[in-house]
Amino acid sequence: MTLTGWFLFFLILQLIHFAGTWKLYQKAGRKAWEALVPVYNALVLMKIINRPWWWAVLLFIPIVNLMMLLVIWVETARSFGKNSTSDTWLTVLTLGFYIYYINYALDVKYIENRSLHPKTASGGWVNSLLFAIIAATLVHTYFMQPYIIPSSSLEKSLLVGDFLFVSKFHYGARAPMTTIAAPMVHDSLPGLGIKSYVFNDNISKKHTSWLNKFQLPYFRLPGLQKIKRNEIVVFGQPADTLRDMNDFHPDRNYYKPVDKKTNLVKRCVGIPGDSLEIRDGYVYINGKRPQLPDRAEIQYSYIVKTNGSELNRPYMYQRFDVTDPFGRMQDGSYHFTALTEENAARLAKTPNVVSVERIIEPAGSPNPRIFPNTRNNTWSGDNFGPIYIPEKGKTVPLTPQTLPLYKRIIREYENNTLETKEGQILINGKQADSYTFKQDYYWMMGDNRDNSIDSRYWGYVPYNHVVGKPVLIWMSWDKESKRIRWDRVLSTVHGTGKRVSYFPHFAIVLAGWFVYSYIRKRKKKK
Repeated sequence: MTLTGWFLFFLILQLIHFAGTWKLYQKAGRKAWEALVPVYNALVLMKIINRPWWWAVLLFIPIVNLMMLLVIWVETARSFGKNSTSDTWLTVLTLGFYIYYINYALDVKYIENRSLHPKTASGGWVNSLLFAIIAATLVHTYFMQPYIIPSSSLEKSLLVGDFLFVSKFHYGARAPMTTIAAPMVHDSLPGLGIKSYVFNDNISKKHTSWLNKFQLPYFRLPGLQKIKRNEIVVFGQPADTLRDMNDFHPDRNYYKPVDKKTNLVKRCVGIPGDSLEIRDGYVYINGKRPQLPDRAEIQYSYIVKTNGSELNRPYMYQRFDVTDPFGRMQDGSYHFTALTEENAARLAKTPNVVSVERIIEPAGSPNPRIFPNTRNNTWSGDNFGPIYIPEKGKTVPLTPQTLPLYKRIIREYENNTLETKEGQILINGKQADSYTFKQDYYWMMGDNRDNSIDSRYWGYVPYNHVVGKPVLIWMSWDKESKRIRWDRVLSTVHGTGKRVSYFPHFAIVLAGWFVYSYIRKRKKKK
């Protein structure tokens, strides 16, 4: 639905509200017209139901407002004496239209100073639970979201089992777009294995379901900063599909809403306006190798040949910080994955090691698995580009050779029709030899370069897919050893120097608070 469509929808809601409540406004000593004026009618209604004015603010926050509407409907009915259990259920099950019956069919009286305390223990429990969900949804959606590292693509910068807090406000919180969805749940309902939202996914973009009309337009609040080069970012995977996570073909037929795509965490190696190239596994930006952050540990795969003796696995894991599996090949050599260049150099000095050679995938052979996913593409994961990272407002020339790079952007991310006829490129039915981008794009890659499905395989990440910035590791669990990594608990994701855990500081402050509270209680008793 367009912004114009949503504006008209909002005006219709105001008319529906006016038609169902104007008599109740009058019985509460207000004017009938006050039920019609947008925003002002919400503030007046808060006075009528004897609730704080800031409740009205929650009515204009996407997703949170859907839950608040239930509360407001029930509170309105109770303000006019309809506070029985059956009244509450009728109000909720009729989606508030029970208030029409109260407004027109019943001779009710306004209870000006009604008690706001629940009359039953269950009522109080329900109220507390509902507002806990509303508060958690508000924090989860617009301020801070928990996230778990599921794969080793950012090893060793972030480890599998790291529990993160992801800031929504650093880059600007993205308002939810899928309205018919369970709160605080991303893709599936826990334990049930069913989708947490309603969306007709088995469609092409030319035939949308009526359910998809209730998708909100993209909107993002102003952020504190822009995404910086080499920052770690959480984003929705652009090539995500409902049926096959490994399907990176740009012309697939199954779609997820933007805000429901599977969240990934990678390092942003290219920002809008950059020229990016990968040479033998090294990223070059605008022709130069950028300086990486202190905590970035880029890893590659290596072939290690020995003098015939076997390598001691526990020793290798401990001394050279190898966390991914490595195995012995038929010729007696070893295949190491996730090994930094520093550790590879140290490994080469081990007495029984003859040579350590990094595995580099050369360019030159057809590789449709690599972006832009064409049959004649000859780039590889280690030798790629150069390509331009699109910037909002910038224009690029379009030719049959460059079109594959921007095809997905034009068609899917920026919602244009695109076709080629007799060598001509048609955008929205008009011949085009250039294209101007409507939003910024980024290039995301994992630090574990040979064990990361990233932008090299599915291309650019649109700004509207960005979720947030991971800021804190609040917990870290090593699944293999079944232990807590205490040196990572309460440590920051970004920063200079060696990673430091602030858990001891937190424990001292917490212990001090308990001692203070205990002493204070003892003094009060005396």
